[in-house]
Amino acid sequence: MPRPTPRITAIDTYDIRFPTSRELDGSDAMNPDPDYSAAYLVLRTDAGDGLEGHGFTFTIGRGNDVQVAAIEALRHHVVGRPVAALCADPGSLNRDLIGDSQLRWLGPEKGVMHMAIGAVVNAVWDLAAKREGKPLWQLLADAEPEWLVSQVDFRYIADALTPEQALELLRAARPGRAEREAELRRRGYPGYTTSPGWLGYSDEKLTRLARQAVADGFTQIKLKVGADLDDDIRRCRAARAAVGPDIRMAVDANQRWNVGEAIEWTKALAEFDPYWIEEPTSPDDILGHATIRAAVAPVKVATGEHVQNRIVFKQLLQAGAIDILQLDSARVGGVNENLAILLLARHFGVPVCPHAGGVGLCELVQHLSMFDYVALSGTTEDRVIEYVDHLHQHFVNPVTIRDGHYTAPTEPGFSATMYPASIDTYRYPDGSFWSADLLAHALPEAIA
Repeated sequence: MPRPTPRITAIDTYDIRFPTSRELDGSDAMNPDPDYSAAYLVLRTDAGDGLEGHGFTFTIGRGNDVQVAAIEALRHHVVGRPVAALCADPGSLNRDLIGDSQLRWLGPEKGVMHMAIGAVVNAVWDLAAKREGKPLWQLLADAEPEWLVSQVDFRYIADALTPEQALELLRAARPGRAEREAELRRRGYPGYTTSPGWLGYSDEKLTRLARQAVADGFTQIKLKVGADLDDDIRRCRAARAAVGPDIRMAVDANQRWNVGEAIEWTKALAEFDPYWIEEPTSPDDILGHATIRAAVAPVKVATGEHVQNRIVFKQLLQAGAIDILQLDSARVGGVNENLAILLLARHFGVPVCPHAGGVGLCELVQHLSMFDYVALSGTTEDRVIEYVDHLHQHFVNPVTIRDGHYTAPTEPGFSATMYPASIDTYRYPDGSFWSADLLAHALPEAIA
């Protein structure tokens, strides 16, 4: 009697929150008190090989339960699917999830549902890479160009990039691929750090961490700005004095300004030689970004962590609105959509410097940049991955930084697996940390 076909048997979901607001880690002009959180899921199978698919999307606290509920709403699309077929063609699930005619009304292709789709799709890629015994970046880099193109949804972007053009880009990058992979394994991928620059940090802490970043080999740091101009001038002056004239220093307004404010504020900080101004205004304002870019040059304009899909990225590129494209591993619909975004960036000749300021985002996005270097753009010039020194200890395969570079992952998968103990501790509201925290806050109120 033939053995039953192994299938996905369950999606387990978890609301995981870390109390980062208590040290003001992650604080910026728009988000002064973030609790870095993950709407987390595990795909379980009956394949008998012990492999699971792990995925998540990032939030900053309240509302993480809503994001978990959105993931759970996708369960019926996934449970029961044959494991082998799903891992051989993750794009099939991506298309089904995006095409759900009723759930689509909640987007389409944006917001909470789209991020939920990204979490599920990323979990499938994690499982697929584990089954192949490869880190995800290598799975993608080793794939045939024709298969990679089959994973991309070209709807709404074919006026800017056709499947034939995408295939040519991938084929053109094949010469030298082995040499680039060897260099990646030897040297790693360049990073920059935001760790010194959170808005809630004191000037002393900023200065100390900026000097430490240079000592650790980073050639670029980033500061949060946008709440108070006098404070920003003082903090930028302190940071520039700490790192010297040769270290790139980017600034990030986290969507705080109107277009006119963005231009005036960036010009006021120009004396400190900012390399880019990040998220100077609403991520949906394509023409606003183009206006800012024209006015603040040579300061570069960067955005992307809140850009909701490949279509908006297409328009930013078509409008010449950005100098730096900052894709996010969990904001859009997962690996498949990020392949489209990487291809668009390559087609328009705009460097990709991913966002990674959040729990687990460094772990994920390194794979996308490393694939891009080995098998698409072929360069790391003017390309860096954001790094923040938070919460890596909760992941089984955390990022490793050496001399300001991300070390290429070698373990199979998407580096998304969290330790069960971390899940048990920080699951909200009944994990051991939050249970004790809620009790501690309840006792004084009860006594009073």
